[in-house]
Amino acid sequence: MIPPAETAAPGAAEKTTVWRRIARVWPYFSDSRAGWALAVGATIVASATEPFVPALLKPLLDRGFQQDSFNLWLVPLALMLLFTVRGLSGFLAQFALAKVTNDGLLKLRGAMFDKLLSARLTLFADQSSSAIANTVVYEVFNGSSLLINAIMKLARDVLTLLALIGYLVYLNWKLMLVVALLFPAVAFVIQILSRRLYRLTKESQTATDDLAYVVEENVMAHRDVRLHGAQAGQAGRFNHLSNSLRRLSMKSTAAYAGMSAITQVLAAMALSAVISIALLQSAENTTTVGGFVAFVTAMLLLIAPVKSLSDAATPVTRGLAALERGLDLMNLTPDESGGSFVKARAHGDIEFADASVVYKADAAPALDQFSLSIKAGETLAIVGASGSGKTTLVNLLPRFVELSSGHIYLDGQDLRAWNLASLRAQFAFVSQHVVMLNSSIAVNVALGQPVDRTRVKECLAAANLAGLLADLPNGIDTVLGHNAMQLSGGQRQRLAIARALYKDAPILVLDEATSALDTESELAVQEAIKRLTASRTSLVIAHRLSTVQHADRIIMMEAGRMIESGTHAELLAKNGAYAHLYRLGFQNT
Repeated sequence: MIPPAETAAPGAAEKTTVWRRIARVWPYFSDSRAGWALAVGATIVASATEPFVPALLKPLLDRGFQQDSFNLWLVPLALMLLFTVRGLSGFLAQFALAKVTNDGLLKLRGAMFDKLLSARLTLFADQSSSAIANTVVYEVFNGSSLLINAIMKLARDVLTLLALIGYLVYLNWKLMLVVALLFPAVAFVIQILSRRLYRLTKESQTATDDLAYVVEENVMAHRDVRLHGAQAGQAGRFNHLSNSLRRLSMKSTAAYAGMSAITQVLAAMALSAVISIALLQSAENTTTVGGFVAFVTAMLLLIAPVKSLSDAATPVTRGLAALERGLDLMNLTPDESGGSFVKARAHGDIEFADASVVYKADAAPALDQFSLSIKAGETLAIVGASGSGKTTLVNLLPRFVELSSGHIYLDGQDLRAWNLASLRAQFAFVSQHVVMLNSSIAVNVALGQPVDRTRVKECLAAANLAGLLADLPNGIDTVLGHNAMQLSGGQRQRLAIARALYKDAPILVLDEATSALDTESELAVQEAIKRLTASRTSLVIAHRLSTVQHADRIIMMEAGRMIESGTHAELLAKNGAYAHLYRLGFQNT
């Protein structure tokens, strides 16, 4: 795992208009037409009723205090009806928005998880697991909630604004001209500060990923940190990144609060001008008390949506920035590509032809012009020092690593011509790093295939795990928990062997499967491996040379090349690199 990859420069994203960025997100939230229709309809009703409050004040003040000129019961009845309609429309709009958001989130998360299952494996090298999990689980949830609610609030505020402006023009168009000067000033403030908010949001996302990565590292390496007394240093790393995130959060808050404060000052200036002009008009008897109060009330009601419009830049910006991470994960990460050749079960003939792998342009090749033929049913042992290319070699077979040049053939067909699912069905892997899902033993053994309980038990017995099953009250239905950590290393290794037995693939890869086991556990695992390798093409990587002596052929690798090949006896007789390592007791390292 490597630290989180750097995000694209914020400036590049800023060049894309907000509407284009929303258009990228829209397909995931457009399916819930009933939800949108209900939300829009309820919002229009709620916005249209906004001017009715000041509209009721005008006749009340102009006529309500004159005897026998006004029905007093009309005002409270109208207010009750008005706020009932507003409350009901608000409830329906909120409910509809929740449906739209959750339906869209379900679709978006599904698409992102599908991408994780089909993306090129470079994705997992370029980004940490915490960054990917954060994007799929939290970022899109927060982003969708912020964005959808902000857009609907924006629509409600715009409609409310239009309704109030229409009423203000109807009441006094001259005073409305003063109010109109407020809008371009607010728009300018929003434009300037929203750019800053977007940049700060992107920086905060990167800082959050970095902080999550430090937490992830320390959870994984908790024993090493304590053993080496590195708590102070790790706490320093965490505090430094935490402070960086705090500073970015404070800058975002300052930008957001500044936007709100400036908008309120501009609104107060407009209100002061309106009151001054209205007083002059009242002296000339061109306006009534009710009309003036209604106008000022409507204008005061206007301040809330204007302020809200300035505030809307923050959730829209943050929501888009969060959702764009998920979209970039899907759009900028290509899928794995395969051919169309399909075969139910391969014979197991493998050929490497001048195969080379270069991970970085300025680094030495991990595999250098490697050529080798492996016959079906042959057991090939691969030995060599760390970094000699052993693991790269076997990871090429299921295309977990891509060739830089050369070819690899399985049953005479180039690996790139194979359908990926069909190709990977031909291989079973057992490595020293066993990964188990948080599910039952049966599901873990039958991973990717229907669970046949009888077969599962047979495979577990063949992997020397019958004793473990007898001790578990729920048997093969026992849930293993996080990566089966309650099991010993040997038990987990044998569980991986049971999984390989269940898959019954024609080609088996053992990557240092017993390197971390004690002698007793190794004997049990070796016994299971003998059953597993029978009648299969097997590639065995091992540091302990004692575990590969009975292989049909052993190859010695160094710097990505094969330097020796032969049986154990032949290689000892050559008195070369293999014999040298054997005499040094390399099998015990």
